[in-house]
Amino acid sequence: MNNSMINSSVTMRSLQQKLDMVANNLANLNTVGYKRQDASFQDVLTSVKQQPGGFEKQGRLSPLGYNQGWGARLVQAQLNMAQGSLKPTGESLDLAIEGDGLFEINNVVRDANNSLTTQTAWTRNGSFQLSQSTDPADPDLFLMTKDGQYVMGTDDSPIRLPANSSVNIESDGTIFASDEADKSAAPIEVGQIKMVRVLRPQLLQQLGDNMYSVPANAANREDILQTVDTGNNAVDPISVRQGFLEQSNVTLADEMTDLLQVQKAFQLNSRAVSSSDTMMGIANNLRNG
Repeated sequence: MNNSMINSSVTMRSLQQKLDMVANNLANLNTVGYKRQDASFQDVLTSVKQQPGGFEKQGRLSPLGYNQGWGARLVQAQLNMAQGSLKPTGESLDLAIEGDGLFEINNVVRDANNSLTTQTAWTRNGSFQLSQSTDPADPDLFLMTKDGQYVMGTDDSPIRLPANSSVNIESDGTIFASDEADKSAAPIEVGQIKMVRVLRPQLLQQLGDNMYSVPANAANREDILQTVDTGNNAVDPISVRQGFLEQSNVTLADEMTDLLQVQKAFQLNSRAVSSSDTMMGIANNLRNG
């Protein structure tokens, strides 16, 4: 009875974590560039319970002993990098990535001393805008996210654009700016958006606001994220689509199916706990009687 209660209680805790993941996926059904999370489970421990020799009868093919489980635990929450649908917006600064890539940005955060510091982060959300520099003497504009993070270029610097210019972005992320005041002037190349390829999505750390980072204890960032360049973009190409935004890859029908399965499994294990408690109460009453 105790084994049944331990098995069920351990499994219920893992199912609650899976339920939280499903709820998070559903909450981000309409979040631009969101990637759903998938859960992986494994046995906590499996032991072999030996049976008396009397169980060994003539003609029995299965060996003595039976496996006894001690519940399941959630071992990994992995990002599903499946491509989401692309929605046309007509906005020149709305970008969508095709392939297992991420935009690199500089995220401004507060450290333990409440001081502002920059932190490299990555995102699939390509809803960008042009913002002025904090220096009044600097007339250039910067390509930034809606929350004010700088979009980084392949030269590891924020991307600058001249004021009063229109933007054309190639599939490799190269940005050309045209002078709106002089239509006859040829477009000038102002930079190239830096993108990385996700090699091991299960190791990415979620920061919130649809941003990801590499854990501080990671031995080598290149084992998790690989910088996209002309040399490694031919086999598994990653490209940019201007005027589009990638929608979430969450499918409502799949999430509702997972939700029902988790609820049924949780209900089954809760009944097992209740049954074990009832049996222990009966045994306790018999002993007292």
